Amino acid sequence: MSLSKTQALLDLMARLRNPETGCAWDQKQDFYSLIPYTIEEAYEVADAIERNDIQDLRAELGDLLLQVVFHSRIAEERGLFDFEQVAAGIGEKLVSRHPHVFAGVTFTSDEQRQQAWEAAKAEERQQKHTDDKPQSVLSGVAKSLPALVACEKIQNRAASHGFDWPEVEPVFEKVKEELAEVHEAWQSGDQAHIQEEVGDLLLVAVNLARHLKVNPEIALKEATKKFSRRFNYIEKQVEATGRQLRDCQLEELDGLWNEAKRVQKNTHPNNP
Repeated sequence: MSLSKTQALLDLMARLRNPETGCAWDQKQDFYSLIPYTIEEAYEVADAIERNDIQDLRAELGDLLLQVVFHSRIAEERGLFDFEQVAAGIGEKLVSRHPHVFAGVTFTSDEQRQQAWEAAKAEERQQKHTDDKPQSVLSGVAKSLPALVACEKIQNRAASHGFDWPEVEPVFEKVKEELAEVHEAWQSGDQAHIQEEVGDLLLVAVNLARHLKVNPEIALKEATKKFSRRFNYIEKQVEATGRQLRDCQLEELDGLWNEAKRVQKNTHPNNP
């Protein structure tokens, strides 16, 4: 986007926020009221990418940019910061986090690059606080992140400071251990304990995904899509007989599930 187009967008937002001649809805928005819209637009960008819909991606990126402009305009009205400062801030951050591009630093591996990236982020987090108290390496992970994403980020932070298994085999054993503890909790009938142990199992599953170099959020999303495809197949097969799912025995539905796996294996070879 050229500078003139960017300025035109900023001017449009200023006009919408004008208390005398603007839009009543836009005028009454604030940082908090825009939270759900900002999150929704980010997810819609991700959805367009996953569908490989480039035209929609262009539009959704525009919607997401509008949220940045909207928040920046509200901040400017309150004398906090403006869009130019937002742009300048991310520019400075990109330079500081890429010393191998802008400062002549040489990295010999992706691991070194990642360590330098995490160190730069840790320094940024420390600079955000005016007191002299050292910040936890886990500080700064947004509380509003989806639980699976937050779990991975927390574990990556801990791992970057040495708190991690050096190889994958012990993680497999930990998964088995946590699964056994879930079963034990279930036998106890203590619902709070069951929830706690299921949480531990999910956490170590994320750890296993990390060690296998799998993004757990993407893996779960793809698994959910696969489940939906197979379930939709079952629905169609049952509907063709003039019945509903509740009219079928579990054994029949399970047989249709296995049939769906065979049928869809050819159309979705990467999702057996």
